Amino acid sequence: MMRKIAWRDYLGITLGALITAISLNMFLIPNKIAAGGVSGLATVLYYLLNWPVGVIMLVFNVPLFIIGLKVLGARYGINTLFGAAMLSIMIDLTAPFTPVLTSDLLLNSLYGGVVGGIGMGLVFRSKGNTAGTALAAVILNKILGIRIGQAMMAADFFVIVFAGLAFKSAELSLYALISMFVTGQIVDLVQEGPSTSKAFFVMSNQPKQVAAAIINEMDRGVTVLQAKGGYTGESRETLLCVVSTSEVTQLKEVIYQIDPKAFVIVTTAHEVLGEGFTEVNKG
Repeated sequence: MMRKIAWRDYLGITLGALITAISLNMFLIPNKIAAGGVSGLATVLYYLLNWPVGVIMLVFNVPLFIIGLKVLGARYGINTLFGAAMLSIMIDLTAPFTPVLTSDLLLNSLYGGVVGGIGMGLVFRSKGNTAGTALAAVILNKILGIRIGQAMMAADFFVIVFAGLAFKSAELSLYALISMFVTGQIVDLVQEGPSTSKAFFVMSNQPKQVAAAIINEMDRGVTVLQAKGGYTGESRETLLCVVSTSEVTQLKEVIYQIDPKAFVIVTTAHEVLGEGFTEVNKG
């Protein structure tokens, strides 16, 4: 079972690395869009020193990999080494055969972000990593407690500014920021899936009646949470219910038919696993 899961992960990492490499070679590197990370740094050095992008990335990733192996453990280290190596190989291997579709910087930054985000999302979803600033951020989070998002943003921002200075173009840095933002959004979408569920927190003076109505009329489960008012100190029950987006209006009607004064918080649930929603894949 574990062997099957491992091979599935490595296949996902390989496919993700290939898609990311195509994104870099088709949209970003030919147009000098260095959208952060080691790939952005390698893009700058490619134009300054004419060194292959994949080789430069691998050289920068070696010390990060060694540190990651010690801090994060062997399994994470092996997947990271595999992901970093595959991306470096794929970039240099596909570069001669990848067409450049357009010279429009906006199109390249947008499509580079979308395609690259799909590739990176597949790598992360397959329990892998391509090292670079993502690995550095995870290491800093583990050692110093720095938030991963903050560490990545700082490192990527430095690379983008460096690229703008090297290419003597603030415009290229602005397009790189667009690409970086789009990549982040697509990575989250690939990892978590589209937001198709909503979580309701319901505070009502009639919790039992509201819970019964939800269960009977909508056939949805309800969890009762014990809560206490911060101002009054009064104990009360809060209801938690997760429904699909298409059921949001119906659930509101059910709640307010019972208690028109109910206090309701609706949040997005990016991924819901279990009965009535996405089935858990046990391999």
